[in-house]
Amino acid sequence: MPLIAFSGNRFLAEEALRETLAARGLSVRDLPRLAGEDVTAEAAASLLAPSLFGDGGLIVDLAGVKPDKALLDLLASAPVTVAVLDESPPATRVKLYEGRGEHVTSPAPQKTGDVAGWVGQRARKLGLKLDRDAALYLAEVFGPDLTGIAGELNKLELLDPPLTADLVRRVVGREPPGDSFAMLGAATTGKPGEAVTQLRRLLASGEDPFKLMGAVVWQYSLVARCVALTQEEGRVTEGVAAQRLGVKPYPAKKALEVARRLNEAKIRAHLARILDADLAMKRGLDPGATLERLIVQLSV
Repeated sequence: MPLIAFSGNRFLAEEALRETLAARGLSVRDLPRLAGEDVTAEAAASLLAPSLFGDGGLIVDLAGVKPDKALLDLLASAPVTVAVLDESPPATRVKLYEGRGEHVTSPAPQKTGDVAGWVGQRARKLGLKLDRDAALYLAEVFGPDLTGIAGELNKLELLDPPLTADLVRRVVGREPPGDSFAMLGAATTGKPGEAVTQLRRLLASGEDPFKLMGAVVWQYSLVARCVALTQEEGRVTEGVAAQRLGVKPYPAKKALEVARRLNEAKIRAHLARILDADLAMKRGLDPGATLERLIVQLSV
């Protein structure tokens, strides 16, 4: 089947395309590539003739393109290998790829733990002795930006092992983004330093202080409702909490983690402090300083 479509994460799809074509004796560098406004049936037709020296090929990048039926039929019936980059194809195109060719999907890891696992696997593939904490640091800093992570791993190949978290942190030189739930979690466990660090990272990344206050109000409202829920029903699961609170499982899980450290008196005191801080910001007091003072108060 000469038609092969590659979907999913852009970086992974491009990599899968290169490896698949190489296994067929084709080099990405040697093949013509259509992208953007050049992706038409007329342009493709002129590039689909077999080479005098064997199988030819064509790469078609559908990013930002809505291919018509004529183009897809032409690509599916081509006498040479056609590699299509289609990150998020609709069901109709998936059916065509699977029915008249081959469809390779490369979904990207999204959760920090899954990204760290991917980092570790890629490091081993490159022969790098990367510590688990270093892999986690890269996952926290870059999130699902696999292209950025791959670039950093290429730089790390130039260093002598072992690649510890401290060494990688010095080379990359970036702070992980702040996490508002981690900030509240640290505050409610009496860790003001960690909580303030999370807040400063959030502010340094460009987060608006008033939006952060809104996030604190929303998250603490979930925490308060979780405190009430556990008082009424005892220990509840995140699934039950998500259903009762009308939120997704992740915020329900994080709110439950905070709620289990608080009682009704404590949550009432915290809510009063949040209200005071919110009013102070609206009256013109320095937003960053007010938020920082609030986070320290929530740690008491």
